[in-house]
Amino acid sequence: MLLRLSKIIDVPNAPIPFEETLDLRDMRFGGCCPVQEPVLAKGAVRQNAGVLTLIAELSTTLHALCDRCAASFERAVSYQVEALLVHELADEHCADAWTFLIEDDCVDLDEVLSTAFVLQMDSKLLCTPDCKGLCCTCGKNLNEGDCDCRPEPDPRWAALGQLLKDK
Repeated sequence: MLLRLSKIIDVPNAPIPFEETLDLRDMRFGGCCPVQEPVLAKGAVRQNAGVLTLIAELSTTLHALCDRCAASFERAVSYQVEALLVHELADEHCADAWTFLIEDDCVDLDEVLSTAFVLQMDSKLLCTPDCKGLCCTCGKNLNEGDCDCRPEPDPRWAALGQLLKDK
């Protein structure tokens, strides 16, 4: 969706509110498509001292497999987004990920919001922030309790263990 900004380019603090839903079902992230529900985006673009700023909240529910324990999970997420909208970049090589170009006094909201959503996502999708993962020996999900595996002895202590065995 293109958002026309010509109304506020010369009017300080005048907002252009927006509410949009994004369909990101085809977005692949870490080998899966975790965004199976629409992403609701609510926000506004404001001009302050000649700078156009987009401020929005993006929310949806993620459906994914945990990167540590491989359990499927659903989790509601909400991200706060703030991006700058500019007519031109002084140096395209030093452009930052939160700066977007205005073309013909319009900004492509779908591009800005989908990019912002991806930038806000965690690099690892976890069922809970404190997920314990799987036992590397038996494969048990450690979130369900401890496993019966004995820890491997540290080989640096093997000589001491041998001395204790001899006595």
